[in-house]
Amino acid sequence: MKSTEGTTHAVIVSTVAEAWGLINGGLIADGTVKDVLYGLPIALTKLDDLSAVKTELEKHGAVLRLMIDHEAQVKGLEEYMGTKGVKGWNGFIKVDAGNHRAGLVPSAPSLPSLIKTIIASPALDLYGFYCHAGHSYSSTSLEAASAKLKEELDAANEACTLALSLSPTPPPVPYAISVGSTPTAHAASLNPQSFDLKGKLEIHAGNYPFLDLQQLATTLVGNERIAATVLTTVISSYPDRDGGEGMCDAGALAMSKDRGPIPGFGDVVTPGWENWRLGRISQEHGVFTRVEGKTGKELVVGSMLQVVGQHSCLTSACFPWYYIVDSSEGDGKTVVDVWVPWRAW
Repeated sequence: MKSTEGTTHAVIVSTVAEAWGLINGGLIADGTVKDVLYGLPIALTKLDDLSAVKTELEKHGAVLRLMIDHEAQVKGLEEYMGTKGVKGWNGFIKVDAGNHRAGLVPSAPSLPSLIKTIIASPALDLYGFYCHAGHSYSSTSLEAASAKLKEELDAANEACTLALSLSPTPPPVPYAISVGSTPTAHAASLNPQSFDLKGKLEIHAGNYPFLDLQQLATTLVGNERIAATVLTTVISSYPDRDGGEGMCDAGALAMSKDRGPIPGFGDVVTPGWENWRLGRISQEHGVFTRVEGKTGKELVVGSMLQVVGQHSCLTSACFPWYYIVDSSEGDGKTVVDVWVPWRAW
């Protein structure tokens, strides 16, 4: 998501390796990134790694934030402070807005105790409340995605209101109310709404820059918005099979095995061959099958086709680099840059 009003210096990382990528890439030192959230509830076995990241960030005035959804995590930070002397941690409480993946629902009996434990903790300061409506991927309209956005905001705001009522003093700065999955981020852009929030709003971009078939199925974006494709080679053709099929060298380790409302594991978007999709995949190869109701060219062994995957987060994680093309240069076929992702853990 590109901000058209103001700027942000905050990012979310999924792995410690991504945090080190920010540091080693100079993005912390030059002030591009000043606020880093480690985006899953902490494993206490990673505290040495996270402490090292925290130290490097603080050298440049940046902050590392953690995700908390259990009192044992707070106690682990306090014990770590006692043995290693590391304190000054900062974190979000993860709130479950209906996805039931991580976090606590606002009505959870354990939430008030968790809030009180964090407020009283010498090791951790409460920064805000974080929701991710992963179940919003089932949305098929702007109205449905907007409803999921409201669920996120209501859940985070309810938890924030509870924290304000339990705190003996107001927080030094308003708590952050941090929400957003890809569909709800789209809904926030396409259908602005007004909410009475008790904290400062953050919206995360999700898969906004790349997009994929799962996002296409929400109807909130069109094919022209999808940026990430896999370039695969047709390695065999089987015209005598029912309807005709072909084999390519992109399988599960190139596309992932994620599915979505649109059938198959990926759709061909190369002009003229849109009548094919990855109907079946194995580890290292995929089978092209015909898209019902579409006509187009036959598969030719040796031809290279662009395929849009179901879930570009997993697809892009399979590759050691990304070739970047500019649609305004060379008919979108000229590589203008190569991006190297920070992979693994």
